[in-house]
Amino acid sequence: MNTTEILRGFEEITEHYILELEGFSMEQLKRQPGENEWSLGQMVQHLINAALYMQLANAERCLTPDGNEAVSAGEKTEVGAAIFEQGSLPPVRIQVPPSPQYTPQQPESKEQLVEGLKSVVRRMNEIAPKLENAPLHHTVAHPRFGGLTAEEWFRLVEMHYRHHLLQKDRLKQALA
Repeated sequence: MNTTEILRGFEEITEHYILELEGFSMEQLKRQPGENEWSLGQMVQHLINAALYMQLANAERCLTPDGNEAVSAGEKTEVGAAIFEQGSLPPVRIQVPPSPQYTPQQPESKEQLVEGLKSVVRRMNEIAPKLENAPLHHTVAHPRFGGLTAEEWFRLVEMHYRHHLLQKDRLKQALA
């Protein structure tokens, strides 16, 4: 997939998330199906935060390494290589113990979620044209996937949003 196709697919998934949000009350968006499970609102917050503060921030680091920091985290891990070859994350649940650093806050409003999703689309559109000239030797390490280039961090945003569609459907069923 090229950058344009990734961006188009990402915009479609984001529009899907936004349309889905319209069908829920704030009470439903904050309802957690279990003690250590995220609400639908928290899941959307997670997507927004991961995209803005990890994935796209690392894509930018690959594009504009400052003079003090040589950006090169080496090669992808075996898991990372497999994921990018498949073009998607495996359809498995990943559970991380609750923690202040990782557990997303409950949303304050639907507007906050919609605006957050739209801000990720804006950032993706800003970064996309820069990827054409991105140096392939500039990588930033992902905790499980190893050194990723700017384009791979960019692709990961779309793959991550797609991966969470399963969780969204599971959370919707729990609300039904």
